[in-house]
Amino acid sequence: MAVLSVIAVGGAVGAGARYEAGQLWPTDSSAFPWTTLGVNAVGCLIIGVFLVAVTEVWSARPLLRPFFGTGVLGGFTTFSTYCADIERLVAQERAGIGLAYLAMTVVAAMAAVTIGVAAARRALVGRRQ
Repeated sequence: MAVLSVIAVGGAVGAGARYEAGQLWPTDSSAFPWTTLGVNAVGCLIIGVFLVAVTEVWSARPLLRPFFGTGVLGGFTTFSTYCADIERLVAQERAGIGLAYLAMTVVAAMAAVTIGVAAARRALVGRRQ
């Protein structure tokens, strides 16, 4: 029950942060969904850094990974909105843009997590506790 509780609290925090990102950088329903792409890329970058920190550098408390990794970052990244954005673009007869968005998000997410892992390993090497 503790794990589910921290995931729920973390998810609320992450979803709130995602909502605020949408308020700061709103995207019109007919525009390319840059905010969603950016949120997902930033979230993946943070996931890469976080997982290196808690698995390779520091001994994490048992509830930290479910709270931050699954909850906060799972609530912040928004791959369900990504899918809804693609569906919306196709419905608006903008399938080419939808396909480009589909590919760009996958590439950006994979690049971001790879950069996060590499940067964390470089910055945190030798700091194991």
